[in-house]
Amino acid sequence: MRETGVDAPSVTFYFEGGLRSLVAFQNQHQTPVHKNIFYAEKQVENVQVEVALQYVDDIASRISAFANNIYNAEGGTHITGFKTALTRTLNNASKNGAGKEGDSFTGDDVLEGLTAVVSVKLPEIQFEGQTKGKLGSVEARGAVEMVFGEAFSAFLEEHPDDARAILGKATLAMKARKAAKAAKDSVLRKGALEGLSLPGKLADCQSRSAAESEIFIVEGDSAGGSGKMGRDRRTQAILPLRGKILNVERARLDRMLASTEIKALIIALGTAIGDVFDISKLRYHKIIIATDADVDGAHIRTLLLTLFFRHFRQVIDGGFVYIAQPPLYKIKKGKEINYAYTEEQKVKFAGADIPIDDSDTADEEGEAAEEDTKVKRVPKLSVQRYKGLGEMNPEELWETTMDPARRVLKQVTVEDAQDADRVFDILMGTDVESRKSFIQSHAKEATIDI
Repeated sequence: MRETGVDAPSVTFYFEGGLRSLVAFQNQHQTPVHKNIFYAEKQVENVQVEVALQYVDDIASRISAFANNIYNAEGGTHITGFKTALTRTLNNASKNGAGKEGDSFTGDDVLEGLTAVVSVKLPEIQFEGQTKGKLGSVEARGAVEMVFGEAFSAFLEEHPDDARAILGKATLAMKARKAAKAAKDSVLRKGALEGLSLPGKLADCQSRSAAESEIFIVEGDSAGGSGKMGRDRRTQAILPLRGKILNVERARLDRMLASTEIKALIIALGTAIGDVFDISKLRYHKIIIATDADVDGAHIRTLLLTLFFRHFRQVIDGGFVYIAQPPLYKIKKGKEINYAYTEEQKVKFAGADIPIDDSDTADEEGEAAEEDTKVKRVPKLSVQRYKGLGEMNPEELWETTMDPARRVLKQVTVEDAQDADRVFDILMGTDVESRKSFIQSHAKEATIDI
């Protein structure tokens, strides 16, 4: 940042390690595939280029782009040049890719597990759009492609251990891509042959208008049964899941499509997945995650959110994903019934102290059943703690969780994608110590607004 003039002061922003430090920071909760962080800096004519990268043991890529220190969320010409040089350089360096038709790396192969920062500085700069989210300067592409391509080729030659690790990572990605394509094609072929038949466990709605249709993803057959009987059949669909779905944070597409539950969800949504994903084919404009209000329910909800964030991001960005807020308590005073969604509401409806009516004698089995349902009674007052949606009869489930006039839904949004990506890495990745530390540090901050 400079001011013109003879005596104009100049301000220089400096951080120890520069782009290398930024890459190291972004990978702090990851396992590096190779030891040395690549870095190159050079000026070509009037374009200054800086690139740093490191591969990690992950399937997602993280590429940050900057032009004149302005963050470009949508990339631009400098990222196009970077990706072109990256694919070409690794194919040139790979003995597998040389001369074998069909065995060359694709752009997706070489991006898997990559953390990179690409920065350019130009005296005259052009952006596409007014948000400066995408660089449009044509000269940036050629400059980055030249500088990075030459420097990265030299890096691979000078660091043979790093080169073997990087090429090994890309080779695994290539093999996984082929397996995933075969699995995906099998799923799509099956759907086409069966006339896009929906999964048998799905109780679909009658409406064919996505704008008014909604699907409830529920936990278990009991909740599924109550939901199917209590729903509005015209606009509400029910998809029960059996148990906890696969953690897709580190799962490849072929393994995902081998999961019965995930495959059923993909077919029900109608958008397909991966490079053939099409948001315009979404069959429901409200996707409602309705899990139990316990630890297992929270875990299933997190697994589903991970799936949507990693593979159906446009569904979240479009505002189509919601979390249902079922009640925690059913409070009955005589003929009056209230549902409490929080402890504070329970106190409001039932009072702070609810003595247990133990006047009736019961055998050990009866006492166990009483404790299991957590029903506390005083004359003409009963408080039932719901363990899950399956405990509700169809009428209760409708009036508390499914009725649009009375239910409480929380819309899922992503305000800061980079921070969300980091949190998903920590919570759903393999670094147990980082996850434990994060939970201990932020447990008291976790809230659900209703």
